Amino acid sequence: MEKIPMTRAGHAALEAELKQLKSVERPAIIRAISEAREHGDLSENAEYHSAREKQSFIEGRIKELESVISLAEVIDPSTLSGTVKFGATVTVVDEDTDEEKTWQIVGEHEASIEKGLLNIKSPIARALIGKDEGDSVEVRTPGGEKSYEILKIVYS
Repeated sequence: MEKIPMTRAGHAALEAELKQLKSVERPAIIRAISEAREHGDLSENAEYHSAREKQSFIEGRIKELESVISLAEVIDPSTLSGTVKFGATVTVVDEDTDEEKTWQIVGEHEASIEKGLLNIKSPIARALIGKDEGDSVEVRTPGGEKSYEILKIVYS
């Protein structure tokens, strides 16, 4: 199996979610199923079916998280330097709108564009990899061609 690159913060977040699911969510849903069973006929018991559906989702998510965590290769960005690579926090300026954006390039399981965490497999991240400060990159996005200039690369 291929290792999954991940930052220390991303790994910790996945482990916290797994712990929450195992220690809080799983016992709560087991109690809910038990209570729903006490209400009688299971074939017409919406609470029971809803609880079983939620249990199925929780168990699936637990398996997924355990798999991802077991394959995780935690990379500490503070030990890196140079051109853009995994873990870099990159500040760019859109050459058309002069809008500045800052993203950290992270693994796909911790990516969140709203939080400024860019999936390493995204078109923008792939275009930035290997580039240096002052370089200009062309990115083909679903919204069309974009041109960015790299202003700053930070590893922290």
